[in-house]
Amino acid sequence: RTSPTKMSGRMAFAMRRTTGLTGLRRVAEPRKELIAVYTTTLEAVKKMPATATYRVNVEALTASRLQIVEANTDINAIEDAVDCGQIEEVLLQAQRELDLTEKMNEWKPWEALEEQPLADQWKWP
Repeated sequence: RTSPTKMSGRMAFAMRRTTGLTGLRRVAEPRKELIAVYTTTLEAVKKMPATATYRVNVEALTASRLQIVEANTDINAIEDAVDCGQIEEVLLQAQRELDLTEKMNEWKPWEALEEQPLADQWKWP
């Protein structure tokens, strides 16, 4: 019997039946789903001003991770390159970032404040 660490990345992933993490199910085609979520996120941030700090940072991170996912078909290689846990955890993070991106587009935090803060609001003793 060969250990999963000595098998090819695809075979080891295919044999994995569970993530081993409570509440996080194994995803059958995580690479395909990640590409879709990252692509949708990149489209969503385009609705923000190009100079918005949130857009700049999310766009850079998402584009970098999309490049990693597109360049690798081996799930283990993607997990190693992204270095943020199992592929299902990475997918969950990506989905949550997309959700936040949609909220940020709704909230528009880059716009001017409706009311100006008090002059000493941010003053520390």
